[in-house]
Amino acid sequence: MHKFLFKGFAIVVLAASLGLGWFLVDYRDFLNSPLELSAGEETFEVAPGTSMRGIAGQLHARGVIRSPRYFEWHARLRGVAGSLHAGEYRLLPELTPAQLIENMSQGKVMLHAVTIVEGWTFRQMLEILHANEHLQHTLRGLEPEEIMARLGYPDEHPEGQFFPDTYRFPSGTSDLAVLARAYQATQEHLAREWQTRDPDVPLDSPYEALILASIVEKETGVPSERGQIAGVFARRLQKGMRLQTDPTVIYGLGTGFDGNLRRRHLREDGPYNTYRRGGLPPTPIALPGLASIQAALHPEPGDTLYFVSRGDGSHVFSATLKEHNNAVIRYQLNGRKQPFSSYEAAQ
Repeated sequence: MHKFLFKGFAIVVLAASLGLGWFLVDYRDFLNSPLELSAGEETFEVAPGTSMRGIAGQLHARGVIRSPRYFEWHARLRGVAGSLHAGEYRLLPELTPAQLIENMSQGKVMLHAVTIVEGWTFRQMLEILHANEHLQHTLRGLEPEEIMARLGYPDEHPEGQFFPDTYRFPSGTSDLAVLARAYQATQEHLAREWQTRDPDVPLDSPYEALILASIVEKETGVPSERGQIAGVFARRLQKGMRLQTDPTVIYGLGTGFDGNLRRRHLREDGPYNTYRRGGLPPTPIALPGLASIQAALHPEPGDTLYFVSRGDGSHVFSATLKEHNNAVIRYQLNGRKQPFSSYEAAQ
């Protein structure tokens, strides 16, 4: 009798051992096998507040994992079941359930991007932010001054204040958060470059440097000419000459500009008409990049006071008005005598 009991017990133990062994093999196989993806690469979004069991159930319902129970057990054994981050995750063919749980516990969410381009206006930048489907839109319909107030700078003009760069963010990030990063980046770059500025630069504040940098940005078609263009403007400021630059006039015309700058525009008085008014305009006219900020604070030395486009993005620089007018005749009027000099428009 005892012999049979012993054999029966041994059989039960053996069966249990085999069952446990099979379970451990299956469990390890699940954790270390690639996700079951039908499209090669997919995305999976964890909504805020979703439980561990809910995440496992959703993945199983989509056919990504074969065992929601194993998935949940592993997260609990790792001690991360209650700390998985909400967000959007990239599911790759080589990714395993164990690696996915690790990614979720570390918050390795997918990042999207928005690029702010040098030379854009504040309005153009907002249009790109409004069009980005991965951002949470909180600024639509607001006036520029309202947006600056939400950023915490109610008395500042928004133009030129946001650094051109590519900003990466998880899905659901607010447009205001991206703007805050871009604003802070401009302040940091500007403060650093101001500390190392040319001591003779005719600018009284970092904000004036930002204004001049924005003009350099809009006038520059060839990056290597930034320093020369900044040099022309610096010398004109030092001599009390008007800047007489078309981009400021165009900015002052706003949405009414049809792409054709006319003589009457140069004669019309306004805060941004640098043909009619001396010094810098009251605000930047675009978003300057770092290279333009550096050029404004380190203008290239020389004696040139004028420049005109060759038509290919590059410019001819001149030291005298006579030389400049000859260059205008050659490159802008195809050799015809110039009946009117824009540089004399406000004389």
